[in-house]
Amino acid sequence: MNILLLGEGSGLHWNLAEGLRALGHRVCVASDGNGWKNHPRDIDLARPSDSLADGLKVVARTLRYLPSFRGYDVVQIISPYFLRLKAARTLPVYRYLKRHNGKVFLGAFGTDYYYIKACLETDLYRYSDFKIGDRYRDSETNRRTLAEWYTGGGARATREIVETCDGVVTCLWEYYAAYQRFVPQKSTFIPLPIDRRQLTARVRGVPRQLNFFIGIQTTRSDYKGTDVMYPVLQAVQAKYPDLCRITKVENVPFARYQQLMDDADVQLDQLYSYTPSMNSLVAMGKGITVVGGGEPENYELIGETELRPIVNVVPDEQDIYRALEELVLHKERIPRLSAESIEYVRRHHDHVDVARRYADYWERSHC
Repeated sequence: MNILLLGEGSGLHWNLAEGLRALGHRVCVASDGNGWKNHPRDIDLARPSDSLADGLKVVARTLRYLPSFRGYDVVQIISPYFLRLKAARTLPVYRYLKRHNGKVFLGAFGTDYYYIKACLETDLYRYSDFKIGDRYRDSETNRRTLAEWYTGGGARATREIVETCDGVVTCLWEYYAAYQRFVPQKSTFIPLPIDRRQLTARVRGVPRQLNFFIGIQTTRSDYKGTDVMYPVLQAVQAKYPDLCRITKVENVPFARYQQLMDDADVQLDQLYSYTPSMNSLVAMGKGITVVGGGEPENYELIGETELRPIVNVVPDEQDIYRALEELVLHKERIPRLSAESIEYVRRHHDHVDVARRYADYWERSHC
C-alpha cells in the first residue's frame, strides 16, 4: 500500500511508518515533529511559534505540499489537530484528503470531543483528566481544553471527521472505552508501536541508590499529573536521601530525553492514565520500571495474564507516596519489574507487529 501519515504524537506515526516499511509498504510521514520534541518526519510542517506570522507560514507550506497529498491508498491523521492550526481550520485540508485519496482514518490518540464526553457524561472511568470520582478537576489547562474540544471548534471538527472517515484507531484503553461507547461500529484498538531497534534493553540490578526519572512539560504539568507526582517524589527523596535520587528534565527534544533517561531505574509518568503511554513504553523497553498507568482494564484489553510490570498509582498523593516508598524500601523488586517491562514491550508493542495490525484493519475497513 501507499500510505500517508499526517501529524505526529510522541513518535507514534514515525515508529508506525518504520514498521510498515519493514512490511514492504510505501510510507510518507508529514508532521511538525510534535513541536519541540522534534520527532523524525519525511515532510516538515513545523510551526516555530504560535505567532500569526508562523501560522501563515504553516498554511503556505501546507498548500505547497497539498498536491503531493493525493493518490494514497490510506491516509491517517494523528488527531483532528493534525496541523499546527486550530482543528476547525484544518477541516478544508481533511475534506481535500477525503476527495483525493482511497481511505482516510482518524487516530484517537489524545484528548478530543468523544473522550471528554465520556469523562463528563458517563461512568466509564473511576478517575480521568477531567474528573476524580464525582469531583471535576478545575484547572487552567482543563478550562482551555473544554472550550476548544467540548464546546468549540475542535469538538465540531472531531464530530465531522468521525462521521465521515473510514475508521478510528484508538491506542489506550481509556480512548477505546470512549469510542466504543459512542461509535463502536467505527472504532478499534491497536497498541502503540515501539521500534525496539532504537532501544538498548538492560535488566536493572538492585541499585544502591534508586534513580527516579521524571520528565516535565511545563505547559502541561497539570494535564500529565507531574504537578502532583513531583512534590510527592521530592518528599520521598527528602525522607530517604541516601536510598534514592531524582533526575528531573523539562521540555527537551525526545532524543535528548531518551539519553537522560538511560541511567534511570524508575520513571514517573501519566498520573491520570489507565494505560502506559509512548514515553512509558520507551522506558519499559529499556528496562526501566514505570510508575503510572497500569490498571486492570489495560491488561485485560491486550490479553496479558502473566506480566504486571507497571507500578500502578491513582490520583491520590498518599497512594503515590506509598508506591514510591515501597520501591525505595524494597529495591529487590527492581530486577523482576525491569525484566517484565522489557518482555511486555516485546509481546505487545513491537512496531512491525503493530504495523501489521494497522494494515489489516485499514484493508478490511469498509465504513
